[in-house]
Amino acid sequence: MSENIELRATGDTVFTAEPGEKALRDIRSDRTTYWRDHGIMAVLGMFGAGVVLTLIGSPYAAIGALGAVLALAVRGAYLYSEQMKFQWVVTNMRLIGPGGRAIMLLELENVRRLFGDIQVITKSGDKYLIKHVKNPADAIADILSARDKRAKRRGGA
Repeated sequence: MSENIELRATGDTVFTAEPGEKALRDIRSDRTTYWRDHGIMAVLGMFGAGVVLTLIGSPYAAIGALGAVLALAVRGAYLYSEQMKFQWVVTNMRLIGPGGRAIMLLELENVRRLFGDIQVITKSGDKYLIKHVKNPADAIADILSARDKRAKRRGGA
């Protein structure tokens, strides 16, 4: 029971290279993409609140729509510093994420775009979301390229 357990905050990515492992790319949350995503959510929230309040006959549809925008702005400001800490590291062996997540590249079943984010699905069915990425297509290409190179080195495993 003398096991050393490394404690870390949820958003911290701790990359400790294993023998023969090297970092290929860092994927971080992008500030502009974060605020754009919140802007889109605010518009959708405004529209949804306005429609629902209108349908139930409330005379306060405009106030409800404004409330939805303000609520999403407060949410964005509150979560901003936490979200900007998130970092994923693509290595020649693993995809390492915040909070100690580590996925072996050969375990990746699918890596795809989900709106402006990246969804990673493993062969066991685990799903991960890499949020607010500036160029998701480039990041996906890098992850898949690293996986394919790893598979070639392992003899098509």
